[in-house]
Amino acid sequence: MDKALPARAGPAPKTTHGMPHMQIGVEPDPEILAELFRRSFSLPDVENRPTVISLPGARALWLAEGVDLVRPEAIVAGREFAHIHPDGSLHASLHPSRANEAVETGWAELHPIAIMSGNEGLVMLFTPQTMAELAVIFQLIVDSYNFITGREVDAQEISHSSTE
Repeated sequence: MDKALPARAGPAPKTTHGMPHMQIGVEPDPEILAELFRRSFSLPDVENRPTVISLPGARALWLAEGVDLVRPEAIVAGREFAHIHPDGSLHASLHPSRANEAVETGWAELHPIAIMSGNEGLVMLFTPQTMAELAVIFQLIVDSYNFITGREVDAQEISHSSTE
């Protein structure tokens, strides 16, 4: 069972309502953004590649060949289960109930094509602005990874091992 998400403080950032789906006017903290990348690409068998579905500059969290995909239908393209935008926001596919929880607690919003595409877990996770926010966002990235792969990676173990 996934750990319950805390409520996110403050208002949600403004976003576009169509495509491309992105935040408006959010500047990432360079240190937090670097740690987001460090943790995300420390996940087992995740490659840092250019996105195949987002805007130039976004980086794909790409599952290496040979990794079983238990929910390939939740991936929008290729083996890219999530991607990080230059501003630190990202799109990821979560279990629909976890996606709903992330939206309700203020960490995410549904992607405009989520319902149309049948991928009701496709969300945009907002740019983390503090290390505490990063911990929650990274937990959601790990939840996405586990949902797609069927693995049971612990976000706290990756967070600690990537900073040692």
